Amino acid sequence: MPDVPELIASIDGASRGNPGPAAYAVVLKVDGEKLSEVSGPLGRATNNVAEYRALLAALEYALAHRHSRLKVFSDSELLVRQIQGRYKVKSLDLKPLHDLARKMAARLEAFSIEHVPRERNREADRLANETLDRTQPIER
Repeated sequence: MPDVPELIASIDGASRGNPGPAAYAVVLKVDGEKLSEVSGPLGRATNNVAEYRALLAALEYALAHRHSRLKVFSDSELLVRQIQGRYKVKSLDLKPLHDLARKMAARLEAFSIEHVPRERNREADRLANETLDRTQPIER
């Protein structure tokens, strides 16, 4: 059986205000080559909700495009530790998103998520902020 390449997703959520206008972003790569970018506005949301929406978008992409192996990088320690089961999910807003993410991840042959410093997540951070800039009027 040939090696199945792993899909790498760098994810980020952005919120201006907490809650406030929010967006999510995902940068997807295979073998170091950018495959796609996915992002979208969320309206009013917290940063943690935006981070979860980014994870869900990465999982949706993997499943829709029949990638069986997904590795996610996020600069949100809360999200990563909750998905890993190391932190409890206390927020009623995050619980359904967490449950859905865990169910989607279970459909993959291999899934992992890793916390990275913000400096290693620049592409996803840039995309999330650009998405937010396009959907939020600039106040002067």
